[in-house]
Amino acid sequence: MKNALAIFILSIAASFASTGAMAQTEPQSAASPQRMEHAMQQLQARFAAANTTHDGKLTRAQAAQGMPRVAQNFDQIDTQKAGYITLPQIEQFMQQRAASH
Repeated sequence: MKNALAIFILSIAASFASTGAMAQTEPQSAASPQRMEHAMQQLQARFAAANTTHDGKLTRAQAAQGMPRVAQNFDQIDTQKAGYITLPQIEQFMQQRAASH
C-alpha cells in the first residue's frame, strides 16, 4: 500500500513540476521512504504556492492556476462541497486513489 501511495504521489508531483525536474531515475516500484518524503514536500510546496491567500484553502481558481491536476479532480476532492479544498483533503484523495490501483 505504501508503495502504491508513493507511486501515486510521485506521479502527481511529477505532473505538477512545470520543468520536468522530477524525472524518474529509479523504477517506480522502488519507492523509498526518502522519495515518498520528497514527493510529499513537493505537494506541500505546490499547495503553498497555489494558495495565494495563505488561508490553507485552495479555491477552484487557485487550483486551476497552480495545481492543474488537482483542479481536474476538484469536485471529487471537495467532498463537503465547500467551494475550496485543503491539503489534508488532497492527501486523502491521493490515498484513496492509490488504494484503488
